[in-house]
Amino acid sequence: MGEGYGVLRAARCRLWQDQTVPQSDVPTGSLPEQLLALAERHGVVPDFWDFGGGHRYVRESTIISVLRALGVDASTPERVEVALEDAEDEPWRRMLPPVVVLRRGSALHVPVHVRDGASLEAHLELDPEAGGGTRHLEQVDVYVAPRTVDGRLVGRATLEVPDDLPLGWHSLVAESDGVDARCAVVVTPERLELGHGLEDRRAWGFMAQLYSVRSRQSWGIGDLADLRDLSWLAARRCGADFFMINPLHAAEPVPPLSPSPYLPTSRRFVNPVYLRVEDVLETAYLPVAERSLVEWQAEVARPLSTEPGPIDRDTVWAAKKVALEVVFAVPRSVGREAAFAAFRAEQGQGLEDFATWCALAEHFEGAPWPAEADDRGSELVRRLRTELAERITFHCWLQWVADEQLATAQRAALDGGMRLGIMHDLAVGVHPEGADAWSMRDVLAQAVSVGAPPDMYNQQGQDWSQPPWRPDGLARAAYRPYRDMLRTVLRHAGAIRIDHIIGLFRLWWIPEGSGAQDGAYVRYDHEALIGILCLEAHRAGAVVIGEDLGVFEPWVRDYLTDRGILGTSVLWFERKDDAPLPPERYRRLALATVTTHDLPPTAGYLAGEHVDLRDRLGLLSEPVEQVRAAAQAERAQMLALLAQRGLVGADPSERQLVEAMHRLVLASPAVLVGVGLVDAVGERRAQNQPGTDQEYPNWKVPLADSAQRLVLVDDLFDNPRLRSLVAALRG
Repeated sequence: MGEGYGVLRAARCRLWQDQTVPQSDVPTGSLPEQLLALAERHGVVPDFWDFGGGHRYVRESTIISVLRALGVDASTPERVEVALEDAEDEPWRRMLPPVVVLRRGSALHVPVHVRDGASLEAHLELDPEAGGGTRHLEQVDVYVAPRTVDGRLVGRATLEVPDDLPLGWHSLVAESDGVDARCAVVVTPERLELGHGLEDRRAWGFMAQLYSVRSRQSWGIGDLADLRDLSWLAARRCGADFFMINPLHAAEPVPPLSPSPYLPTSRRFVNPVYLRVEDVLETAYLPVAERSLVEWQAEVARPLSTEPGPIDRDTVWAAKKVALEVVFAVPRSVGREAAFAAFRAEQGQGLEDFATWCALAEHFEGAPWPAEADDRGSELVRRLRTELAERITFHCWLQWVADEQLATAQRAALDGGMRLGIMHDLAVGVHPEGADAWSMRDVLAQAVSVGAPPDMYNQQGQDWSQPPWRPDGLARAAYRPYRDMLRTVLRHAGAIRIDHIIGLFRLWWIPEGSGAQDGAYVRYDHEALIGILCLEAHRAGAVVIGEDLGVFEPWVRDYLTDRGILGTSVLWFERKDDAPLPPERYRRLALATVTTHDLPPTAGYLAGEHVDLRDRLGLLSEPVEQVRAAAQAERAQMLALLAQRGLVGADPSERQLVEAMHRLVLASPAVLVGVGLVDAVGERRAQNQPGTDQEYPNWKVPLADSAQRLVLVDDLFDNPRLRSLVAALRG
């Protein structure tokens, strides 16, 4: 998902980024000067460059609505003036800022606001993970005139945070007039180093939508046991260094389950539909009657793994949920119970809130939630936390056993010989009525959603129906919700892909009730967000890949490269002067692939099936003949490049073309090369068709070969086409 999202959209939207676009100013008088100043204070951008290089201006009503979502009343000129004054005074009302983020090796001045003339003592409490201890802080002589705020004369002192602090989450503690204040001080890496031997030798691996890759033991959906086997076998039999999968984020606990892994209820927690029931330790100790209950559920779900139709998550989860409830009821050993309690304590309030939301979703299933239930601090929710305590514990337990199975999969990948292991995926956002939206109202904006401005394929823009982070809310929370989310995803990962990483710099906010074209960009503190990402990845020993396709400001790529974050290079999208870019000119710090999950598999793309599908579904904005001719021209260009390099002969087969395109990517300097499992077996069907809902079985397509025969994990690594492609990669 991203700006320019969709078939070929990212490639063509990126064409303008290297063009010289004439600068222009906002027309005089088009927007009130005070409103522009207020928007700037809150990161709301009043203009932008569109996909064609045009300079566009945001409507005044849009700016006012976006500011309202940020808690700022700009409805009248008088209120704009009051809001500006309040923005000036706000830092002076706090003794310390809520958070300070800096790079290791950099010193920083921190303002401290106290009663004018009052004394000040301050020290740092160092992160226990960085060795702990305390450091006294000295004031530096930086004079700032005092300011009267709320009838009180406030002075500003300045503390210097030294440049020799270790990486980590430290606390600055200040005391004045008998009052203490705390501020998080986050020291982040200057640059995230690659590690894993990538400086000396590139790594390659498979990419797959896990739910689509099933085995004969699966319960109708690819699961964490399948991931364990896939990773170990890919390493041992193919020499793969990583296995990249779709986001495993949590879905609804009650049907219907959203099929899209990119519209989860929570990005921090895991979808228990991926659990392998038999691998939960307590299953081995089930009494006969309870074991029969589990087997009955398996008899319902397991045959679905050999069904060619769309994956039925609702049936799968209904069966797994009953079986998991049976296993949950089995008494755990003293050690196991202690481990569960430790996990629950470690995950803290975030896990409790997520589990509470799941229990509430079950409690109110099929009925609208009362307004009071939307407030996690309400009397109703407090009462239900007590009444539903057993269900809350159940949903906490599901996360614990999922964590165990994820850990097992990562260990198997590394034991098999992978250098990185599992590469997880982080979605852009969450469902507007999901667990994160319920539990994090203070850091997620209300009455707005995230999307993308108009482009050549979506002239009305795109609305993804996801609430964005509030930049001010994240800062007030010292970025801890963001940190906690990253820690969970990175917990058992050798790498992480950040979908639409441009969203850590800016997001297109669309006010409620407006069309997607009537949005505005809101900027984020990318230095903080990227820095914390680097810190948490460093601690996890993980590589970070940013999906940086689509419309973006050109300096962003340079910034990410400087911080050690890899980009994304897709063969079809790497073009210059309307021709394929020679792979030798790709970036070194990148994950290079032939295709992506936003495109059909390569066999289908070469056959033009993406055009036929969009034509059948009525999604084309141009005559089908014109679109088909463009696709054929694109294919001809690719074949000419492959022939020019001697990678194919005359009249190559589909298999030969796919293998040649992967060898072409290997000619790039990219440190990571990804191979779609769909390409390895000849699959033609797309997993997702943008612009559709029920018209196409999005995110429900099981893995099959070119003849639409299912390919199971049990047979995957003996598949002749996969073996041939692996030989081409390693030859």
